[in-house]
Amino acid sequence: MALQYNMMEMMICAASRYLEDGKTVAVGTGAPCAAAMLAQKMNSPSLVILFEAGGVAPTMPQMPISVGDSRTFFRGIMAAGMCEMMTTCSRGLVDYAFLGGAEIDKYGNINSTVIGDYHKPKVRFPGSGGANDFASMCWRTLIMTVHTKSRFVEKVSFLTSPGYLTGPGAREAAGLPPNTGPYKIITDLAVLGFDDESKIMKLESMHPRVEINKVKEETGFDLIIPDFVQTTSPPSHAELKILRGEVDPLRLVIGR
Repeated sequence: MALQYNMMEMMICAASRYLEDGKTVAVGTGAPCAAAMLAQKMNSPSLVILFEAGGVAPTMPQMPISVGDSRTFFRGIMAAGMCEMMTTCSRGLVDYAFLGGAEIDKYGNINSTVIGDYHKPKVRFPGSGGANDFASMCWRTLIMTVHTKSRFVEKVSFLTSPGYLTGPGAREAAGLPPNTGPYKIITDLAVLGFDDESKIMKLESMHPRVEINKVKEETGFDLIIPDFVQTTSPPSHAELKILRGEVDPLRLVIGR
């Protein structure tokens, strides 16, 4: 009998598999934190989790509700602060950052500030927080978001956090470290990456039971779609057991 799971569980499990043992990852709360906790409990026990508010390498017993939650420091190796975290990113010591956003374009640029005119917006969001620093200075940026045409747009309304900006060489020309940038985008439909030459978003795998036309319909620009697109491995029994029983037993995230 096939395992039953929802799309949030699919996204978290898929994202967790990219976090290798021994690497460092800067996360916020919610689904990115769940993915990092799952990775730590599954295959990457030495994954170092960092929080914007200063928690370094905690082994969290439960899901924190904010980046300043005391659980983000539990059994950690250091209780630092925001300045220390951002300078750690600037020194090139953070491998991965997890971000979300209201809009993302084909080069992986993210808008988490405003929709519409900046001074008379249709919708105003919280803004960057530490997102720009993470996207600028961490080696690889992972993004988790719902896959809809209103989010995947040709050009973001406001550039909050840089992806590949306008294409090859643009990050470096802007003064950002070479060989950094967006890495994977995990949505409720698929996993996407970026073409090495053009830096344009490309489809890498589709989740089980998702049709390619659905991905196209929900993307507001031309994705690079290879001749063969693999299927994302569904959550395993072991992943779901840990995710539901240890990472998020109260279903704060996976129950959404």
